[in-house]
Amino acid sequence: MADVFISYARADKARVAPLVAAIEAKGWTVWWDPEITPGREFDDEIDVALQAAKAVLVVWTPTSVASRWVRGEARDAAERGILVPVRFDQTRLPIDVRAIHTTDIDGWSGDPAHPAVQECLHALGAMIARSQSTQVAKPGVAPAAPAGEKPSPHYTICVLPFLNMSGDPEQEYFSDGITEDIITDLCKVSALGIVSRNSAFMYKGKQVDSLTVARELKASHVLEGSVRKAGGRVRISAQLVDGESNNHVWAERYDRDASDIFELQDEISHAIVRALRLRLLPEEKKAIERRGTDSAEAHDLYLMARQLYVTNQLGESPSKAIVRACARATEIDPGYAHAWALMAVGYRNLRELGAESDDGMAAAEQALLLDPDLAEAHAVKAHILQMKGAMDEALVEVETALKLDPASYEANRTAGRLSYQLHQFDDAARFFEKALGLMDSDVNTAMLLVSAYKAIGDKIGMRRAAELASKRADAVLALDRNNASVMAYSANALGALGEEERAKARMNRALLIDPDNMDMRYNFACTLTTYLNDKHAALDMLEPLLAGITSYLLRYLKADPDFEVLHDDPRYQAMVAAAEARLAAAKSAVEPANQTA
Repeated sequence: MADVFISYARADKARVAPLVAAIEAKGWTVWWDPEITPGREFDDEIDVALQAAKAVLVVWTPTSVASRWVRGEARDAAERGILVPVRFDQTRLPIDVRAIHTTDIDGWSGDPAHPAVQECLHALGAMIARSQSTQVAKPGVAPAAPAGEKPSPHYTICVLPFLNMSGDPEQEYFSDGITEDIITDLCKVSALGIVSRNSAFMYKGKQVDSLTVARELKASHVLEGSVRKAGGRVRISAQLVDGESNNHVWAERYDRDASDIFELQDEISHAIVRALRLRLLPEEKKAIERRGTDSAEAHDLYLMARQLYVTNQLGESPSKAIVRACARATEIDPGYAHAWALMAVGYRNLRELGAESDDGMAAAEQALLLDPDLAEAHAVKAHILQMKGAMDEALVEVETALKLDPASYEANRTAGRLSYQLHQFDDAARFFEKALGLMDSDVNTAMLLVSAYKAIGDKIGMRRAAELASKRADAVLALDRNNASVMAYSANALGALGEEERAKARMNRALLIDPDNMDMRYNFACTLTTYLNDKHAALDMLEPLLAGITSYLLRYLKADPDFEVLHDDPRYQAMVAAAEARLAAAKSAVEPANQTA
């Protein structure tokens, strides 16, 4: 298939033709409407070409932004990390792709040497090269093995976030958890395609109609509903809406005891399948009914912990709360593998932040003992092994996680971090792109993606990632203005975008709020070396961090490409040597004690 898929409005064909010529002059193959074979199914051929392309060029004009096909193709390419957008007439972009860097080509006369067109060609070249490189086997994190072929879905459903009608904002975790459980259940039905959680949750808190959602996400049906939980009872109202006619295909209201929540979710999934006149395969029915626990109380605690992780991935306090909630869940049901795995994530976060705590390995091993096929447990074990410096073992675990679930957020995030530490930055960027599409609150990975793109010299990708990181950080800071860790990522993103004064102002505010936050200091030092070109200030920032740094973070710091400019600095070398001596002395003091014991 073609290297480049071009998405545009038919009325703009004359504007697009010179772009096609410029791309083909580079030796790349192009797919656009003139290549459609007469007599073949139009939509099917477009979808095949879109999925096979190594890069997607979207041409935004006042006409194309009104096309649901162009918007849908752009969204698909953005989720896969292969979107390269250009714009004519200063067109107002769709809201869901505004964070992606777009090249303006107004005034272009067709000369391929035009700077804006050269920028576009460079971005396409980077996408194509990255796609080709992933097809070549090399040491390190292996790409996920392709899963068995899933038949083309009969219908595509978007499950909108269920509304929390409890009158208590703290019950939001429950309504979000119900939504995610239903998405997970429906994903097990081979005849259904399910819109990703990230895409569906873009509409959380917004007033939207089902027809708009179906059009924008190319869904045949939309499931919407509400949840009210109070006094040991739970009421769920749900309706499945046809995305073209806006008619209700199915609607129901359930009023049950909270302990019946699993049966209720099963009923909803089965009712949707029946309403669409589909038949569940025996293994699909078993998969839907298979739960990690039979305890509604343990499941509720797990949902609380997961919501903390999704919305507060950074910081010592949320991580401790995750551990407490999961510990209580596993006391209620010791066989709850998902809770053990999430507990391991909480412990891992604490250890990574330098807190004195369990490293999480025992919890991860317990999760795997209970469920050897749990991808998240393999992923968190891989991350803990990476922290211990056991890179070969970590690679084995993360490859297992990716084979078990190529769409696992934890697996892709961990694979990206391993690749990053191994300086396999092309692979790191690919895994980070996937992880960011699976978790909309992840700011940390967005900044790692900035650094990965910088390391491989992809300025377009770097700017796009920085814009995404800045947008996500701003969303967190709008709710928590004093979140110093997120301020650090925000300052880093602003630095990458060339907004030095705003980056410095954000750094100064964060240092006043939380001067002892070492995670924040690490990231500020990255900003100072990489974007503000102030080595002296970076060393000042690192000095208290290196005085108490953990062995894992020291290994990570020494491999971080953001600090390569410091490696020849005598002050940096002295601080690193002192940290290594302190850690070696601590290790030697512990070993005789262990031998005596």
